[in-house]
Amino acid sequence: MPHPGIPLEKLGFLTIGLFDGDDPGSGHQTTLEIIELGERLGFDSAWVRHRHLQYGISSPVAILAAASQRTSRIELGTAVIPLGWENPLRLAEDLATVDILSGGRLNPGMSVGQPANWDDVKEALYPGTFGAEDFSYRRVERLLSYVAGEPATNFSGAIGFEQFSNRVQPHSPGLRKRLWYGGAGLASARWAGEHGMNFLTSSVVRAQESEDFAQVQRSHIQAFRAAHPDGEKARVSQGLVVIPTDSATRAQKAKYEAYVAARTPRTAAPVGPARMMFARDLLGTSEEIAGMLYAHAGFQEVTEVAFALPFTFEQEDYVQILTDTAERLGPALGWSRHELAPGLMCRWTRNCHPDDLRSTGGRLRLRHAAGTPTSQAALENVPPGRGRPCAAGVPGAQAHERRWLVLVVGDGPAVDHRAGRRARRRRGGAGLHAHQVAPARHRLAEVPPRAAP
Repeated sequence: MPHPGIPLEKLGFLTIGLFDGDDPGSGHQTTLEIIELGERLGFDSAWVRHRHLQYGISSPVAILAAASQRTSRIELGTAVIPLGWENPLRLAEDLATVDILSGGRLNPGMSVGQPANWDDVKEALYPGTFGAEDFSYRRVERLLSYVAGEPATNFSGAIGFEQFSNRVQPHSPGLRKRLWYGGAGLASARWAGEHGMNFLTSSVVRAQESEDFAQVQRSHIQAFRAAHPDGEKARVSQGLVVIPTDSATRAQKAKYEAYVAARTPRTAAPVGPARMMFARDLLGTSEEIAGMLYAHAGFQEVTEVAFALPFTFEQEDYVQILTDTAERLGPALGWSRHELAPGLMCRWTRNCHPDDLRSTGGRLRLRHAAGTPTSQAALENVPPGRGRPCAAGVPGAQAHERRWLVLVVGDGPAVDHRAGRRARRRRGGAGLHAHQVAPARHRLAEVPPRAAP
């Protein structure tokens, strides 16, 4: 395996958030669960794609508002919001609101241009005014100015009992530095740098300089930094499709191989009049993928990534991919897992008996379902790697329920799954609640409580 010259600093992932049109609720909940899983696995960021009039996330800001209340540390991003569908002033208000709710964790990514399928949507989107809409970089500049707190109107003051501001409210002071531009061309990269934005480069580029994807991507990153006031320190995130198979089942590997094989032909040459080029999906063990990335000219220019999850997989596949990425691929790239902030955190889980756990040594790591601290008093007399029953009056517990407080110890999973299976057979119960450690072959669903012994 190549030795990293510079360790990967930030590890993120990107999900499209697909759902069934007949049951959209479950798909949206799955997206939120995946983001929660990402935080528990130590990822630095979770990003969502934006899709209009499709079975994907049409309102990423709303999704991330919900995610901000179910997580406490992980950064939350959009990749990307197409500004042709948005009013910059209204979007600035929404972004600032969610950034404040999240505690300053929002990383909005955007792009500009005429909306897709323009002839079909223009009347519905801008009835009577579609001919006057400006889809140039000026639309981004308006958003940048509003987020930065520059005046949006000429009036501020009181009218009767109402108070008015001349700038977007709420104002989130640090948000302007966390705005990203998603660009596929050299001009976009330069423009983003000149305007002090961060730069998202994905698995799609425009073949202007050559037909070597990695070299084209490298040239975009270099042009961005050359134009940026921060130079080499300017933030860039690379987003390739990466599928580690370390813990995948035989069936999962077959599915992944078929997926990659079907998409590989499009990577052979530029596509269409715009000469768009697609990167190859990276499939293999973490060691193999690390070697591919270290040889990739684009990856050599970055210290943070947001690996894209494949579009059409099942939740259990995403759990396996994210778990392998955090536990194997990330460390192979020199990345260090991001723990929660200092202080005791706990997670109240149903259906977990202390006999299902054993200490693996190392540092105590505790989480609460809502990410809130738990007092030391609530944890007294609970040995590491063990649990105790709790009832009403303890955070997360309901008056009519008994739950087990699970203390997870060490940097790896603290659950002995073989012991858990033996325990299930022995007690006839559902056994481990695997939500905390999210092993590859477990679902994230909540399980009904069973009686404490």
